[in-house]
Amino acid sequence: MIHIVRSCLIVLACVAFASPAVWSQTQQGHTMEMPMMAGPQWTSARPDGHAPIGVKAGNTHHARKWMFSYLFMFMEMDGNRDRTDRIGTNEVLRDFPVTPIRMTMQMHMVGVMYAPTHHLTLMAMLPFIRMSMDHVTRTNVKFTTESSGIGDLKLTALYILRRIGRHRFHLNAGLSFPTGSIDEKDDTPAGPNQKLPYPMQLGSGTFDLFPGITYLGQTENWSWGGQAMGMIRLGENDNEYTLGNRYLQTGWVARRWTEWLSTSARLDWQIWGNIDGADPDLNPAVVPTADPDRRGRQRLDLLFGANLYAPKGKLSGHRLSIEGGFPIYQDLDGPQLETDWQLFVGWRWAPGNL
Repeated sequence: MIHIVRSCLIVLACVAFASPAVWSQTQQGHTMEMPMMAGPQWTSARPDGHAPIGVKAGNTHHARKWMFSYLFMFMEMDGNRDRTDRIGTNEVLRDFPVTPIRMTMQMHMVGVMYAPTHHLTLMAMLPFIRMSMDHVTRTNVKFTTESSGIGDLKLTALYILRRIGRHRFHLNAGLSFPTGSIDEKDDTPAGPNQKLPYPMQLGSGTFDLFPGITYLGQTENWSWGGQAMGMIRLGENDNEYTLGNRYLQTGWVARRWTEWLSTSARLDWQIWGNIDGADPDLNPAVVPTADPDRRGRQRLDLLFGANLYAPKGKLSGHRLSIEGGFPIYQDLDGPQLETDWQLFVGWRWAPGNL
């Protein structure tokens, strides 16, 4: 509960930080009043009319309208960190016979949204995940493990709380289903078909709640927003553990340059809790990734994005977006692999330009 309250406060702070340039805007020598007082209404029919592509469930739609989407995400993790300090491979190998040295993750996610009413939008998203992790042992044997497959299915309802001119607030209420595997295996120096540690599994193995709140605002050429989300695990999975809860706060500002192009900057703060319980097939003394008490972490990312939007013509309603960034702060219950950078590329199509 403390994290959720803090998340809401951080979103308000992000909005206050992101929007000072857009609360008032000089145009032809005159100062525009706060957009809350202006006549125009918030609209998604512009390149910055959707949140940056890395923000999930950031937009709602008009009644009886659909949106289809595809998202590709890539993340690279290289080198280990304990708390805020980088540590060398040899330091990890003093305490563990095996250590990870690099990991990459690719995710392909397809989604569909439908709004049965002007206030309610429903969303379904299903990911396909591919992961690879490089390791080295004390005897300098190097090996790689891989896993791939369907992740957890997520269904979300977005309900608009309030519209005030060019501002809007909506609630996020999501539920994920344990469709991703928690029994992924691969060959290692310990033998063939070995159970992979927690970061290489494709799902949580539990039903998970995703509560949150999102704020969006606009002026003629600027937009901004903030979001606070939680990932609350329900119960214990079949392998006798529960992944740690996760909390996310993000805030962004975007600039519309033309009717088809905008750019954005975003701060993203996330907190992961440690695992409760343990998989009996994993030995936490062998490799840090098998230790349930070494999964907690905090990270602040800085991301930049660009959005292309077709307001008319044969491609009307199509969006192509890209966003990439890197951590500017990491605090890990290590040793853990640190994140180096991540990239999001996505396509969205809302027939009718909505």
